[in-house]
Amino acid sequence: MYRVVLIDDERLIAEGLRRVVKWEEYGCAVAGTAEDAEKGAALVREVRPHILFTDIRMPGQDGLTMLAGLRSEFPDMQVTVLTGYRDFSYAQEAIRLGVTRFLLKPSKMDEICEALRAMTDKLAQSAGAEDEEEDGAGKNAGSFIVRQATAYMEEHYAEKLTLQSVADHCYVSQWHLSKLLNHHAGKSFYDVLNSIRVKAAQTLLADPSLKIADIGDRVGYADTAHFARVFKRVTGMSANEYRNTL
Repeated sequence: MYRVVLIDDERLIAEGLRRVVKWEEYGCAVAGTAEDAEKGAALVREVRPHILFTDIRMPGQDGLTMLAGLRSEFPDMQVTVLTGYRDFSYAQEAIRLGVTRFLLKPSKMDEICEALRAMTDKLAQSAGAEDEEEDGAGKNAGSFIVRQATAYMEEHYAEKLTLQSVADHCYVSQWHLSKLLNHHAGKSFYDVLNSIRVKAAQTLLADPSLKIADIGDRVGYADTAHFARVFKRVTGMSANEYRNTL
């Protein structure tokens, strides 16, 4: 039996799908439902479904990033998007990330059944096509997550960031985010974060009224000695030497 997960912030829709669709006729069984992106990503990681029906516009959450994260982490999982959001760019991005079907709410039962049939057919004949799918949609999803993670670090570099906190923001496991950064950026998480922080420090060093220790604190380093070591490793010179070149 193919395991199915349903994610929708409108609980009635998820429960309606669970009860109305004749899953067993397609060799499927619903393994669980979730009402938001965070719980949905956790559920997918727990049950590792073959099929996912999900919305990508949920209040206060980024369903598209969740979708990219899950497609990247589980490239063999078949996905159908059910959404009331009619922005064409969202549909384009979802399709680029490798969804099987993109359906607008309210979806007709024959559309849902056709999507389910398409996904089960893909699963049945996926033995030789898995690598090809991962090379295309999987790579797109992975690069999307790296961009999201990098943008988040650029916005929050002054805070106490960890691999886990950034991974949580991107709805992926910390292990998977580390793997994606190494693959797409050629750097570890802390190499990326340190580069962002040092770049911000270089800008602040142009202001002679700021002490180097204060600059280190402003860009996320509570330990001045640690800031000094990182700055020299990244730039090849001390913070003071860099200031003298400005």
